[in-house]
Amino acid sequence: MSSHTVYRLTSRNGFDGIEAFQEPIPVISKHEVLIKVRGIGLNYRDIATALGTLPLTIKDRVVPCSDMAGEIAQVGAGVEDFSVGDHVTCPVSPVVLYGPVKDEDHTLGGTIDGVMREYIALPAHTIVKLPSSSHSFVEWGAVVTTASTVWNAFYGHAPLKPGQTVLVLGTGGVSLTALIFAKAAGATTIITSSSDEKLRHVKAKYGVTHTINYKSHPDWAAEIKRITNDRGVDHIIEVGGVGTMGQSLQCVSMGGVVSAIGFLSALPSDEMPDVTFLTIIKGAILRGILAGSKQQLEEAVQFIAAKDLPVPVDRIFKFDREGIIAAFKHVASGEHTGKVCISVD
Repeated sequence: MSSHTVYRLTSRNGFDGIEAFQEPIPVISKHEVLIKVRGIGLNYRDIATALGTLPLTIKDRVVPCSDMAGEIAQVGAGVEDFSVGDHVTCPVSPVVLYGPVKDEDHTLGGTIDGVMREYIALPAHTIVKLPSSSHSFVEWGAVVTTASTVWNAFYGHAPLKPGQTVLVLGTGGVSLTALIFAKAAGATTIITSSSDEKLRHVKAKYGVTHTINYKSHPDWAAEIKRITNDRGVDHIIEVGGVGTMGQSLQCVSMGGVVSAIGFLSALPSDEMPDVTFLTIIKGAILRGILAGSKQQLEEAVQFIAAKDLPVPVDRIFKFDREGIIAAFKHVASGEHTGKVCISVD
């Protein structure tokens, strides 16, 4: 087989711009590996890219999505650490190997073509070998962004410690991964949602300590302070953005960490929180998190495998145009709990 199916965004004003193409299978160089993609995970960033709302540079006619797991089909002549048949994944950015992000212009599915295809060629030094575990390709594909991002949030600066309290906003992939990691690390966990049904599901499946419906408790920061006896929480996974940042900074503990990861909510300009003042009076750390490095992905993958942690997969769609568009729409609807994935088998 000399060609494979590749999906590209032919426009950026809706999901109908996702089109299939038959293209030559990549020819690898001496230091590359060819990966047969088996599972793909979607992120909200992919939805924003397709809708043209992501405030970052995007390659024209880009192959979308950054998260995948697969098996090596070919190995370059100069590659020593990998073999045909190895199960692998790769970080969101092939240039961020360790340390803080220095270059935002090399993101799969952004300024370089992503993983929504049958085969992808990548430099061997960017690849992460997957440990032997009970997890499927789809599950490993689901954790690339979420696990590395959460690992960065919890261990990239002020490490999460047993006995601390973690607040997770929402029930998306990053949020549920954070909940799972925090619980495994011995933390008290709090999660918010507008849906009692989702909160019941999360409590039953993942064992969260406290749940809060922010529709029933619009001043959810006050509820969190009540739960924590006015102490506040040590780590906050902040996926809401300006619409939730004010309350997050109100309920963070003195010297606590707020990891700014998403921008899902908004506020009228006259209701914007005074982030500078709120940060100062709490002595809090406000960290912007783009994603995790290759090193952080490796560490998160080992953590998942060693503790046999669950991967929060909501639904799996087929690798065809109808299935991919349906998957994008499902994420955009906000009805999912966890990650939405594509099986390429």
